[in-house]
Amino acid sequence: MTTSAPTTFPSLGAMAADAAARFGPRLAVADGDTRLTYQELFDQARAFAAALVETGVEPGDRVGIWAYNSAEWIVAALGLLQAGAAVVPVNTRFKVPEVRDTLARTGAKVLVAVTDFLGIDYTAMLRALAGDLPALERIIIARGPAPSGWEPFERFCGRASTASLVEVDRRRAALGRDDVADILFTSGTTGVPKGVVMTHGRTLHVAADYVAQTALGADDRYLMINPYFHMFGLKAGILASVAAGAAMLPVSVLDVDAALERIAAEGVTVLPGPPTLFQMILDHPGRHHYDLSSLRVAVIGAADVPVELVRRIHDELPFSTILSGYGLTEAGTATGSTADEDFETIATTAGRPRPGVEIRVVDKHGDELTTGEVGQVVLRSRSVMLRYLDDPDATAAALSPDGWLQTGDLGAFDDAGRLRIVGRVKDMFIVGGFNVYPAEVENALLRHPAIAQAAVVGVPDDRLGEVGMAFVVRKPGGSATAEEITAWAREEMANYKVPRFVEFVDQLPTNATGKVQKPELRVAALQILNAPNEHRRQPRWNST
Repeated sequence: MTTSAPTTFPSLGAMAADAAARFGPRLAVADGDTRLTYQELFDQARAFAAALVETGVEPGDRVGIWAYNSAEWIVAALGLLQAGAAVVPVNTRFKVPEVRDTLARTGAKVLVAVTDFLGIDYTAMLRALAGDLPALERIIIARGPAPSGWEPFERFCGRASTASLVEVDRRRAALGRDDVADILFTSGTTGVPKGVVMTHGRTLHVAADYVAQTALGADDRYLMINPYFHMFGLKAGILASVAAGAAMLPVSVLDVDAALERIAAEGVTVLPGPPTLFQMILDHPGRHHYDLSSLRVAVIGAADVPVELVRRIHDELPFSTILSGYGLTEAGTATGSTADEDFETIATTAGRPRPGVEIRVVDKHGDELTTGEVGQVVLRSRSVMLRYLDDPDATAAALSPDGWLQTGDLGAFDDAGRLRIVGRVKDMFIVGGFNVYPAEVENALLRHPAIAQAAVVGVPDDRLGEVGMAFVVRKPGGSATAEEITAWAREEMANYKVPRFVEFVDQLPTNATGKVQKPELRVAALQILNAPNEHRRQPRWNST
């Protein structure tokens, strides 16, 4: 692998300063009426960093961002990193309990937020949070009218002084590759979300690899549909673009008409997204009225992609490169296809290990398996996480002393050395591109006063790929209906986590040790969905 420029920087802040020097007058961000050059982006980020300094943020502090994709998100992230803080992205679909948990566990000192999104009143949720987070000293409003006591983004940036700007420059120069840069949250089989701690050096490597894989450059215009709170949106989106000098076009909500208009108007060249995005573009009745000739690179993010979809993208859209891959929050992008792969390979495999990434497929004893044998995927690279936040036991369970990460995913290598992901050890399923971890949803459902036990599995869905089905055991005297539980869940968790179906049972299937048997639940779920109501029977284990 040819070493990319980002890997040579001591920190992400240094990379941002270098981008301003190299790409100063070039377009950096186009977001509605906001258009920033790389020099303007750097200046605004530096001012935001200086304002953080003025308000007491110290190196090592954490700053949360709970907002949709926007120019302000980019400015805040690049600014807080220069101030020596760590960015804590918060999922825009989260509800109060989930946001509270994220901010409390990171001890976030400042939160950048919006007042509303997708018809949801964020202001009310922020008020509900404020009293429960003693470490949270300040809320900055990136978009929307700032209520009393909270500061509008632009006014906050105006706090910067000559002294604090000098201090930002000092901190940026002092940052090193081993300093913590970001904490993104994932989940495991325990149901407790884990904070993945990454350093500047590790995150720089993720950005550098994406630049190398896509040949991203200063002439590219990148339509950013992947949310910035996700590893891909932040590291393969914002930071990769800054590394390469590409123009960033944030998308807050996916609207295929708006996307087609921006592609044509802005000359978009790079378009990552889930298979549904490309399917919507291909099926759009007015597609041929838009000039899409600028499109160069398509990156399809999903475990399973229909071969016919890849063929149609190749035949009907002007992309010269179509890529797929496999990545995770704890390690960044681990594998990827190459530009010369055929349709079936791109659709059915995750490609080969990226340069510098070692991957093995092992059995339950940790012994390496041969080609074609399915086992757990373990990997080692320069971008594997430093640790889980405040969880040495989980860190030790996932990360060996010599740096091998247990991914929890099941896979196999083919004869050509390409990885195929075939399952999820952690029982995770994906709803419309969002990862759902059953144990996390189960733990949330157990907070309902009428629920004694709950188990969740993924079931097929034509539109979203998968959705959740919850098997629920009521408490004695509990009388909640499926509709009531679903409505309650919508207030407690992100929409994509809310089970689409709730099935009441007298007991859950367990083995001799008391562990719930998810395979039996999946079989029962499919039988329930496929049977007409009048022919439905109790699950086998639930019969007397």
